[in-house]
Order: sequence, then C-alpha cells, then structure tokens
Amino acid sequence: MAITRRGALAGIAGLAALPAPALAQAFPSRTMTLVVPFPAGGPADVFGRLLAKGMSERLGQSVVVDNKTGVAGVTGVDFVAKSAPDGHVFGLGSPSALTLMPQLLATIPYDAGKDLAPITLVTRVQEVLGVYPGLGINTVADLVTKAKAEPGKINYGSAGLGGITHLAGELFKREAGIEIVHVPYRGAAPAVVDLLAGRVQMAILDITAMLAHFRTGALKPLMMTSAKRSPLLPDVPNAVEAGFPKVISDNWYALLTASGVPAAARARLNAAAVDTLKQKDVIDAFAAQGGIVDPGTSEAVVAHIAEERARWSAIIKAANIKID
Repeated sequence: MAITRRGALAGIAGLAALPAPALAQAFPSRTMTLVVPFPAGGPADVFGRLLAKGMSERLGQSVVVDNKTGVAGVTGVDFVAKSAPDGHVFGLGSPSALTLMPQLLATIPYDAGKDLAPITLVTRVQEVLGVYPGLGINTVADLVTKAKAEPGKINYGSAGLGGITHLAGELFKREAGIEIVHVPYRGAAPAVVDLLAGRVQMAILDITAMLAHFRTGALKPLMMTSAKRSPLLPDVPNAVEAGFPKVISDNWYALLTASGVPAAARARLNAAAVDTLKQKDVIDAFAAQGGIVDPGTSEAVVAHIAEERARWSAIIKAANIKID
C-alpha cells in the first residue's frame, strides 16, 4: 500500500505526541556498544563484559564490548563523548579519564563536565600498599620510621604517571611526612615485576595486581588504602586502623554516555545497569576481581566524580605534578 506524504507527516506527528514512557520503550532499537577503555583480560574488561551481558538481557538488545585503549582511559572515554547522542554507545570511565587527566594534561579532547552524562557508579576497587620483604618491615609504622631515617632511599612504583596509583603514593607521602621517590611504569604488571626484584621497595596498586604474591609471601601487604578491610585480605588493616584515615585511594569505574542522550534513554540504561549489579552472581564475580559493586543514581555518581576531582586536585597541586 502506498504511503502518502500526508500520511507520513501524520505518523510523525503522532510519534511526537506520544508520552515520554512510550518513547522510552522505543529505546534501544539496535545493537549497543559498551566501551572499555582498557585492554582485554584485565579487571576493567571483566567488569565491562559482566555488565554488558546483564544489560543486554534487561534491554532486549545485544551489547557488544569494544576495548578502546590509550592515554590512561582517555581514548575510550573520548569515543563515548563523541558518539551519537542516542544512548546506543556507553562505556566505563575511571578516575584517570574523569578526574585526573583533565587536570594534568595541557589539552584533552573532551570536557568531562559537559560532554559526558554519568549513568551510575559501577564498582570500587580497593588498593593496597605492598612492600618488598627485603625491606625488613612489618607495619606501616615501620615503613614511616625507615623512610624518615633514610629520606629519598625508598622508591615506590606506580602504574603510570598521573594515574591513581601515582597520586596514592603522593597522598601517603604527604600524610606520613616522608620523602619517597616515584618510579612510573607502563601499567601495574611491570611495576610488580620490579617490586618483586626489590628495584622498587613499595607500591600502592589495585589489590588483584599483587594478591597472588601476597599469598605466596613474595610481597608483604601493609595497609588497605581504603576505609574498609578487603575480604580478599581480611587480616590487613584499613587506612583508619593503620593510622592514616586520609590515605584513601579506591579505584572506581562509572558508566557514562554522551551528554546529549535523552533523559528517558539514560534512565533505562541506569535501571538495566543497577539491576544487573544487584545480582549475587555478578557481585561475587566482581569481588573475585577486587571490585565492590556500588550502583546508584546518576545524581550520586555526578556528586562522587566532583568530590574525587576536588580531593585529588589538592594532591596534584601540592606535588606539582604535570604531564607535558
């Protein structure tokens, strides 16, 4: 049957007249993409794939994971920011891309506050302060005493210049009143290799980066840089118990989409993600990677990102950290 111009226009007018809930039901209308801004196989990739599976089941469309790596997560987040504002592309963002690199890089391809719409906080990943056993210490207090007695002699490794593991070391350095030397690496894995060899003597990294070596005794955990103990290392004191309540450096991942995505589509993404993250099998799978699920409202994650930006800004300025 032929469709007249008048009939087509009437159809468009009828669509426009539909209430917001009806429009929301039309979303999503095709395969979706969840961008993970870190390499395949790592914890972020595991989190993203678990989330993609659960959201696909709840949204009724396939969700494909796309690993777009580079510049500490900036490349992947930029892809999300510049995607069509229809909600079919969304992705994970971490502290580096959302709160740190915007303050450290001379230029960055997006405005984190204007070009992105946070959907929900996904997970917090606890970090731990670990040391080379040859250092001959057993507590954080011992570490501080040794560092004060030998200023500049203890090196700490990080997963990269300007990342959360670098700033965690600077935060500990400031709170402890000690002088330790930063040695940046291209990722946590090479930092751990040198820590095992004693070429650096300490590091603050995501718990899973050193967990296997803590269990064999090849490395020694001293403190969770978190407000809580970890179920993976239940005998290791948290920051408050160790006497450093301000040394909190939980890594985290938020779910984001482009800022122009309609509110109804963002609400559906939030509902699908939050429901996925409340499932016991997902909670357990995240926990195995050191992740503590923490879903909530878009308003809550916006506030979290703002708080994190302000908190780390003080450390960046105090340590005079710059990236050319």
